[in-house]
Amino acid sequence: MSLVFINWILFSVVTVYAIYLFASLVKTRRDYIKLGQKPEFILSKKERIEAVMTMVFGQKKLLKDKKSGIIHVMLFYGFILVQFSAIDVIWKGLSPGSHLPLGPFYPAFTLSQELVVVMILVAVVWAFHRRYVEKLVRLKRNFKAGLVLIFIGGLMISKLFAKGMEMIWLDKQATFAEPIATAIATAFGWMSEGAAGVGFFVFWWAHLLFLLTFLVYIPQSKHAHLIAGPANVWLGPTHKKGQLEAIDFEDEESEKFGKNQIEDFDQKQLLDLYACVECGRCTSVCPATGTGKILSPMDLIVKMRDHLTEKGAVVTSRAPWMPKFAFNHTLGNRLASAGGKEAAATLEENPYDTNLIGEVITEEELWACTTCRNCEDQCPVMNEHVDKIIDMRRYLVLTEGQMDPEAQRTIKNIEKQGNPWGINRKEREKWREQDETLDIPTVKDMKKRGEDFDYLFFVGSMGSYDNRSQKIVRAFARIMNEAGVTFAILGNKEKNSGDTPRRIGNEFLFQELATANIQEFEKNNIKRIVTIDPHTYNTFKNEYPDFGLDAEVYHHTELIFKWLKEGRIRPKKEVNETIVYHDSCYLGRYNDVYDPPREILKAIPGVKLVEMERNRENGMCCGAGGGMMWMEENTGTRVNEARTEQALATSPGVIGSACPYCLTMLSDGTKAKEMEDSVKTLDVAEIVVASLQEETSLSHI
Repeated sequence: MSLVFINWILFSVVTVYAIYLFASLVKTRRDYIKLGQKPEFILSKKERIEAVMTMVFGQKKLLKDKKSGIIHVMLFYGFILVQFSAIDVIWKGLSPGSHLPLGPFYPAFTLSQELVVVMILVAVVWAFHRRYVEKLVRLKRNFKAGLVLIFIGGLMISKLFAKGMEMIWLDKQATFAEPIATAIATAFGWMSEGAAGVGFFVFWWAHLLFLLTFLVYIPQSKHAHLIAGPANVWLGPTHKKGQLEAIDFEDEESEKFGKNQIEDFDQKQLLDLYACVECGRCTSVCPATGTGKILSPMDLIVKMRDHLTEKGAVVTSRAPWMPKFAFNHTLGNRLASAGGKEAAATLEENPYDTNLIGEVITEEELWACTTCRNCEDQCPVMNEHVDKIIDMRRYLVLTEGQMDPEAQRTIKNIEKQGNPWGINRKEREKWREQDETLDIPTVKDMKKRGEDFDYLFFVGSMGSYDNRSQKIVRAFARIMNEAGVTFAILGNKEKNSGDTPRRIGNEFLFQELATANIQEFEKNNIKRIVTIDPHTYNTFKNEYPDFGLDAEVYHHTELIFKWLKEGRIRPKKEVNETIVYHDSCYLGRYNDVYDPPREILKAIPGVKLVEMERNRENGMCCGAGGGMMWMEENTGTRVNEARTEQALATSPGVIGSACPYCLTMLSDGTKAKEMEDSVKTLDVAEIVVASLQEETSLSHI
């Protein structure tokens, strides 16, 4: 029996076994994911193709971090291209003396493949340096984290040495088409042809085993993202950006609201867990993590993934780690071998009846989230973190009746008086009385006049009750008067938008408020709504349509920008200030409104607009979102102070914003830094008003 035939047999056995292990592992993860609820997807085929081309092949999210992005592009495309070379090397071992039948193109093929190998090795060294020498904070530095670099580096080096040994063994001439293999052959030219032949097969088998071991490693490591990531991008979200899933309170079969078991989540949410790259990009931009809170978006996903793997092993009796004989000691394999949930209950660590909240994810983690979505914006595989956190908050609030005491007080105030402070609901329109020069009619007033109006100005709780926010409301009303725009407010008929209850987890109160507001809109035939509050803007624009709202929704900066372009308002007085603009998460990342506020500021004479290091889609949260406006931060640095420091680093005279929540947090930040006398915090509308009227200046605002 010839050595070539024996090699064929060994190759076939090892390859088939590795492919079997790989297929079994992929099926196992698929079965675990199927424990979740059926999802409903919203993307069309065209949108899915565009997403894959942009995010997978275009590497758009990865390139947000230029260095890491370039490394990944080199590895991603290099690894795809180098597979042709792998086929060629395997071909050479199964049929010595031959190669891929590419005819006259073969020299160009080998040269291109060696260049690709060099590119991959450069990327491997660069990635090693980033992780272990530069010690990038967001990257783990354990053995598993570096194992993939060993696999890829081993694949490339074994391939080059196999080709070099082949040149000596078969007495091939040096060639510019294989410069590195030629250099290796020259360096080891002292070897006999027989020894080189043995060397060829040693490196050939090393290459094959590196390749197949990596194949088996992928599904049972963080590199499952190579499969789950593209699938995640292709399937897309189950809801629009800025939207949360509604709970059906009419479902009589529901025994609980919110999610506390891993199988309560839908299959798309569970796919997220295996798509996670563990790159730490989400955690590196998280305002909670960055200010010393316990929450890490990446750790939350990883903990949920590990829990799903263990629970999946119990339910399906499928071992998560293979080959089984090598991993019999692991908890997952012991749970799978126990033979079902009853048998697994005899094990000390049985995850079957484990609650997510308290046993896998702490309540402190859930309450630290500001729902800013910076984590999701940075995630290269399109994972969604916020909806999972809100789902678990809903369980705490609606099923367990547990929440932060300050959040509970806020919810009760909204229930009783329609605002977070508990101020009498009949005082909602009293802010109008502070400036009688403004024409601010209610809908009721307009009906009495027999007049129509262009926009319903939804003032919101901040604008109605907060003294500082009332100045923004009056500024915008003045701009509308100046632009000749007719508008009306609901006055005391207006209710809280429901954003705060929904993000805190009280979905029932949110739906109650949404229904009441929509009924009021419909009763008054409201078709266009404008608000100064990005949270209300997002809720009306992206979430109220689920409950029947049919109206155009605008943020006040969008309309101010529109009226500027139309010439309906003309800033004329110079505002000689350096202004740094802070992006509201709910205006920017949730709704992609980045340019209107900036264009407005640029149109004001004398304004010098500067940017913080973290701006636009990477802007840091002010700390008020997700109901955090109404809760105290008891751990680490206050988020608003950290963001204020970033603004102050630009040496501004004014910190500009377009959100009453942000303005409050930044104002508190300047006070904490004892800078309130030298750095003003103003809404864009207030700055516009200062330029519209000669008698008004920033110092009077």
